[in-house]
Amino acid sequence: MKTVRILMRAVLLGMVSLLSFANAEYAKYKDPKQPVAVRVKDLLGRMSLEEKIGQMVQIDRTIATVQFLKDYSIGSVLSGGGSTPLPQASAADWINMINDFQRGSLASRLGIPMIYGIDAVHGHNNVYNATIFPHNVGLGATRDPELVKRIGAATALEVRATGIPYVFAPCIAVCRDPRWGRCYESYSEDHKIVQEMTDVILGLQGDPPSNLRKGVPYVGGKDKVAACAKHFVGDGGTTNGINENNTVIDMHGLLSIHMPAYSDSIIKGVSTIMVSYSSWNGEKMHANRELVTGFLKGTLKFKGFVISDWQGIDRITSPPHSNYTYSVQAGIQAGIDMVMIPFNLTEFIDDLTDLVKNNVITMDRIDDAVGRILLVKFSMGLFENPLADLSLVNELGSQAHRDLAREAVRKSLVLLKNGKNESHPLIPLPKKAPKILVAGSHADNLGYQCGGWTINWQGFSGNNYTRGTFFFT
Repeated sequence: MKTVRILMRAVLLGMVSLLSFANAEYAKYKDPKQPVAVRVKDLLGRMSLEEKIGQMVQIDRTIATVQFLKDYSIGSVLSGGGSTPLPQASAADWINMINDFQRGSLASRLGIPMIYGIDAVHGHNNVYNATIFPHNVGLGATRDPELVKRIGAATALEVRATGIPYVFAPCIAVCRDPRWGRCYESYSEDHKIVQEMTDVILGLQGDPPSNLRKGVPYVGGKDKVAACAKHFVGDGGTTNGINENNTVIDMHGLLSIHMPAYSDSIIKGVSTIMVSYSSWNGEKMHANRELVTGFLKGTLKFKGFVISDWQGIDRITSPPHSNYTYSVQAGIQAGIDMVMIPFNLTEFIDDLTDLVKNNVITMDRIDDAVGRILLVKFSMGLFENPLADLSLVNELGSQAHRDLAREAVRKSLVLLKNGKNESHPLIPLPKKAPKILVAGSHADNLGYQCGGWTINWQGFSGNNYTRGTFFFT
């Protein structure tokens, strides 16, 4: 009898130990059945200051290492324009690189996955053999939001085919001066057309459910990507069209011309918003607390995260990076949640850490930033599916997407002038014309025809850097 009691006691102790171990291992943030808000709160409560600041960092792939991602709990990695794992990299090459980085993040103390981002402004434009669609200026000319939505869905598939879950698109600038060199990234000078074209977000991210609360980010599955509306706000309205310059306009003008597309994007569940290099009435947007925190997060109720542009906080000062500690303080206090550094990793982390420890930047501001980043990651299912697989590789440059691109080209064609005068029109061409001369520097140049943001951020010249088909329609 004594032996039986001893055995029973041993069994009970063992069960208690197993239950204790299970309770110790259970974490609400790892449980997909828990509401997203509960998961965010639980994970925030477990994070150190160092881990929180790490989540606010986005670094370029050229400096990213598995060890960096593990040691610093880095929140995001990006490919800058033209930054690829290999020349003419395949979808599998991209997936292997990104998964290697992701394994570093998953090996960190809390296993928070990083989010990999890339510019995909007219298709998956950095990637060899991807489908390149007309630029926004052409798509705006179609006046066809449904077409643009389909292009967004095709782009999302091709981006996911390479293992990437996050794109820095769409650009919803309202170009007010044709001298601006980036007018081709704008759908129109008419804000109403730009508003209509924000349907591309529904293609990239999926249609949000009807009961989704305004401002909450939404990504509808593994074949969709988190989008980024940019560049907040007024980037297309600078004086004389000078890039990254000053937009001089009163609040009424800003709200009626440059802001409406952001309101539409937020209603459609956009996950992130990127801040503009430009200024509004002399104040750098990267340091504008009134508009970023006050209006975007407050009035428009945006709940996703706000990301800087490439070295955007550096440019708060002139010359750039001349007072970096001040730039970090101004940018974070303005309401920027994730900083596209993209290289000076430890300098940013050290400066922000000191600013928090010296009570210059509050922990509430840090928690707001990190909570927003985690909200997007949880909402898009990144914790459940952090690693990419090869299931979508055939979507890259698929025939269906190339057919869609051809449709978009046809619908976006604009005839600027039809001959010398009404009595001598150039079009329609005679059906019996034996030959048609196509001339000029762009006639047989794939790079020139694709334009900027193709393979490299300023594009390329020639026919050797990606694959394409010349056709006349």
